[in-house]
Amino acid sequence: MSVVQSIRTAAAAAIKALFDQVIPAQDIAINTTKPEFEGEYTILVFPLTKVSRLKPEETADRLGKYLQEHNPDIVAGYNVIKGFLNIQVNEQYWAQYLQQHFNNRNIGKKPSNGKKVMVEYSSPNTNKPLHLGHLRNNFLGYAVSEILKANGYEVIKANLVNDRGIHICKSMLAWQLFAHGDTPESTGIKGDHLVGDYYVKFESILKEQTEPIIARALERDFKDFEGADLERIEKLVTAFHKPEIQADGEKLAKLNDDIKELARKQTEIMQQAKIMLQQWEAGNPEVRALWATMNSWVYKGFDQTYKRLGIDFDKMYYESETYLLGKDLVEEGLAKGVLFKKPDNSVWIDLTADGLDEKLLLRGDGTSVYMTQDLGTARLKYDDYQMQQSLYVVADEQNYHFKVLQLILKKLQEPCADGIYHLSYGMVELPSGRMKSREGTVVDADDLVDEMIATAEEQTRSSEKLNDMSEDELGLLNNMIGLGGLKYFLLRVDPKKKMIFDPKESISLHGVTSAFVQYAHARIKSILREVAPDVTKLEGYCHKGSLLPLEKELIVLNEQYENVLEEAAKEMSPSVIANYVYQLAQTFNSFYAEKVDGVPTYSVQRAATPEQQKLRVQISMLTAMTISKAMKLLGIDVPERM
Repeated sequence: MSVVQSIRTAAAAAIKALFDQVIPAQDIAINTTKPEFEGEYTILVFPLTKVSRLKPEETADRLGKYLQEHNPDIVAGYNVIKGFLNIQVNEQYWAQYLQQHFNNRNIGKKPSNGKKVMVEYSSPNTNKPLHLGHLRNNFLGYAVSEILKANGYEVIKANLVNDRGIHICKSMLAWQLFAHGDTPESTGIKGDHLVGDYYVKFESILKEQTEPIIARALERDFKDFEGADLERIEKLVTAFHKPEIQADGEKLAKLNDDIKELARKQTEIMQQAKIMLQQWEAGNPEVRALWATMNSWVYKGFDQTYKRLGIDFDKMYYESETYLLGKDLVEEGLAKGVLFKKPDNSVWIDLTADGLDEKLLLRGDGTSVYMTQDLGTARLKYDDYQMQQSLYVVADEQNYHFKVLQLILKKLQEPCADGIYHLSYGMVELPSGRMKSREGTVVDADDLVDEMIATAEEQTRSSEKLNDMSEDELGLLNNMIGLGGLKYFLLRVDPKKKMIFDPKESISLHGVTSAFVQYAHARIKSILREVAPDVTKLEGYCHKGSLLPLEKELIVLNEQYENVLEEAAKEMSPSVIANYVYQLAQTFNSFYAEKVDGVPTYSVQRAATPEQQKLRVQISMLTAMTISKAMKLLGIDVPERM
């Protein structure tokens, strides 16, 4: 039981004794005490005045006195600041915690809570390699999975591969037209990169064919359009030429985009891609064979990248196997009267009563849309695992999509509906701006990892401390530092926030970086190698007497790891772990560096007494353990030397 849980339990008992009222322990709000006040933990007293019927200060004082008198093993003292009760924890409590946990290899890990969660992340398209945007998704999904596991959940890591659709047909068609039979083996190009090159090639040709159509349309020559598209382009162009639109940059940009998308639909190459998609859905053997071949190239490339990144999955789903299930759900929805058909035979759901709009679920030609596929996959996943919660790690561009998905599932009375949770995150941009797959301006994941490792190598090559390391050892260290810098930089920011990735900043030994934390861990390991402690003797040692300020601060910080884990799971945010472990590393660095008249205050090697050395060795071992465990949840390894 953590000290916070102990204080809550004691406070609940005190409230019952003092005021004859029952309050669940978990409902008592406790925060860490602000640095300017004395104490480690603060009870928020304002909510308790409802049961005490006293002023906040009087309630806090009575509660503090009771806790100190009846729980002296936990509460050594207290002070009241308005409606806040600051608790000073008995120093012997910290010493006992240290003795019990300094060598605990399961630090912070909770027993099974019997709950099952699926975390779906990565979800790449098989028309391009993984890029920087995918990396934030992969690292976030992996870290959240590991954090939930540490909190006692059974976690299924799932990957839904977007292996069909118009975007896949674009790469396939471009390969047919321009590849002359090229393969990964014949070109020496990694499979996902080769397929991605043809996606960019398609978009290049598409752009060439689109531009003259746009030019003609803006001159009111609409010969490229017919039917509903003709009506639409006429309205768009009329609006485009209005003076008030020309003067409004935002509205003009939106019109430009709408005209561009409508023009793209009319191009010869896009029409060919649409025909290929229809052939695929009809089961055309030649199209299916090409699709299977090109996807196999991509999967091999993905597997290499995932292995390099340390990313894994328990279950793979493929849209090509789930989109028909979605169609079944649509048919059931029609039968229930939840969905309706329009004259063109397309199927919709009316969500206007819910403050949304009508949503297309099946096109008039019978082909499915993303929502159709997601409905089918949601049912399939629930049938497979009956999990209490299904997390979707998807960028915030899809916030509306997942709101609609959950609402439709509820209207269809699907049992999986209540567990839907969209773990939304902000997009990653570069200092130069946003990446665009269509234009081939994305930052490739493989190239970025190479760059990070090369940057790490520049640093380690200049360190004389590592001269005795073999090339293999240096290679592992560079990989650890490079990948660690990449993962930590992308995870230390709250997932909901957009971010700009700077490779150089991410790997610096100074600042809030993985390298800073890794170096602190390596420093502790270096100290412990020098001291060479006898762990069996340390296990029987419990410090008696007072603690120096940073000795106590480090123990308190380590003890808070369990609560930090809980908060990270509650918030679904690895940034909680990342910022905590940085603070822990920073505090140890202060512990290591503090001197008075040139003499280290907290030296482990040259401690004043054997008992003092045992205490500091225990603190060092506990800190190294916590740093290692916390970083591992982020998918980051920490070195023994650096």
